Formats: sequence, structure tokens, C-alpha cells
Amino acid sequence: MRDDQRFEIERAFDLLPHVVGASWAVTWYRLNEIKKPSREEFRNKVIEYFDLLNPLFDSFSDSSGFKEIIGYINQRRNEEIEKIKNGHSMEIEKRYDRYIDYG
Repeated sequence: MRDDQRFEIERAFDLLPHVVGASWAVTWYRLNEIKKPSREEFRNKVIEYFDLLNPLFDSFSDSSGFKEIIGYINQRRNEEIEKIKNGHSMEIEKRYDRYIDYG
């Protein structure tokens, strides 16, 4: 698959974990007045909200023309979740630190 064919999906995965996952997680913690969740709890909540995007990730048809992009989407989704779980998503870690400091 050419880079230009997956460019927009790459950009989306660069943003979705922290724009959707972390933003919704922070809102959930604020509304529940939980000021000091553990880092692991926060990461799991981010993944919970990120997983709500699965219908979007599964939205391309199974026709052969979409086979490569579907594979890339699945691979990238799994990579992002692993990065979040392992603390390697710098944007998620930054959001956690900011929430704990300024909640």
C-alpha cells in the first residue's frame, strides 16, 4: 500500500487516542470527582473510550479493494492500545500528568 493511501488514517491514529480517549477519560474522572486515579486506571479508561471507536475502525467494506487498509487499521489500533497500556504513548502520559497536577 502506498503511503498516500494511508496518510489520512495515519493522521487519525496520531490524534484519536488522546483527543478522544484521554479527553473523554478526563471528563469522566472530573464528573465523578476522582482527582487521583492511578496511572493504570487512567490508561484503562482511555482504552475503554478509544475502544468505542471500533465501529469506525470496522467501517470499510470487506471487499478486496479495502483489504490492505483494513489490515493497516487493525495493526495500528492494536499498536496504539499497546502503547497506552505500556506507558509509551507520550500524549496519554502528558494528559495524565496534567490531570493529576491541575485536575
